[in-house]
Amino acid sequence: MLRRIGGLLAALLLVVTGTAVTSTVTAAPAHADSCYTWDRTLKEGMSGSDVRQLQIRVSGYPGYRSVLALDGKFGPRTEAAVERFQRAYGLSVDGVAGSQTFNKLYQLQDADCTPANFSYGELNNCNTSWAGGAVSASQARQNALVSMWKLQALRHALGDKPIRVTSGFRSHACNDRVGGISTSRHLYGDGVDLGNLSHSFCTIAKRARYHGFSNILGPGYPGHNDHVHVAVGSTTWSAPSCGI
Repeated sequence: MLRRIGGLLAALLLVVTGTAVTSTVTAAPAHADSCYTWDRTLKEGMSGSDVRQLQIRVSGYPGYRSVLALDGKFGPRTEAAVERFQRAYGLSVDGVAGSQTFNKLYQLQDADCTPANFSYGELNNCNTSWAGGAVSASQARQNALVSMWKLQALRHALGDKPIRVTSGFRSHACNDRVGGISTSRHLYGDGVDLGNLSHSFCTIAKRARYHGFSNILGPGYPGHNDHVHVAVGSTTWSAPSCGI
């Protein structure tokens, strides 16, 4: 509101005196969102919790074989991720997160900050508490949120056709019940298994390499002929039947 009043006063002064007034205030998106609202334009060299919130949402655009750090520091890699996001959605590509970028993110996120096409319920068929895994319940839930934003990027890259999640977070008990390995990324909340719905397993596995998943297992890897596993952690890609 103060910025708006300042702008009106500047315009009035210009009309009355004919003198141009230069404002040093960075314009911020005039938008309120039920999940999260950015109140300043973000660009390289800046840092803060708002940068980290941006990084979470563009974490699916790190480039081939890369993972974007969620460190709250707007460096060259974050700028590149913002550029890829902007390009993916037909926005002006400048690597600066301003109103056009934020407004697109507002359109994509639901009130609980999950992306429009994925939900916490899909990423957790084990329990409602997110407890019992290899990390705290809050961390597991946060890891799942980041994976959802990566899945949203993957889904968009594949023509915005539905992607079927068959397994997400598991507690140790749930993991043992399905015969999961003791080091499974499902225990951390970021592991997700995907079924073939609109796309073949190989199409999913190959495209996932561009969207922030360092751990990709699919057809040809033992026990993965009927799904594609995506996660972070160690950089392991193995889907021999797909040429990966």
